[in-house]
Amino acid sequence: MPKLQVFDPAMCCSTGVCGPSVDPALPRFAADLEWLKSKGIEIERHNLAQEVAAFTSNLVVKSALNSKGSKCLPLLLLDGKIVGEGVYPTRGQLASIAQVEFEPGPVITQVKEKQPFVTIGAAGKPGGR
Repeated sequence: MPKLQVFDPAMCCSTGVCGPSVDPALPRFAADLEWLKSKGIEIERHNLAQEVAAFTSNLVVKSALNSKGSKCLPLLLLDGKIVGEGVYPTRGQLASIAQVEFEPGPVITQVKEKQPFVTIGAAGKPGGR
């Protein structure tokens, strides 16, 4: 079974849905990785902020980081060989990398949350005075 390893830059989580601004590429990429799993591809994902040892113990990743710095992240390895760096590939690109039949996925768009209505100050004094 082919194995795809993803080495993400330092971030709070792999989904990217936390924090002040959501990068729409991250939830799309997470969904695309799940799709690849359903096609029989083994997926392994590492976050630099939480799994430094995974980056330093892999000689290919360590070499890429030493020569290019963190701009090579995300770094994708298929069976130990670099197949992508610096950007999150689309589902079509992942299908090509993993040599599986491409199936378009759902379109994921960023949805703005409605802000709650907030009242500041008081309309009048209690008791009508």
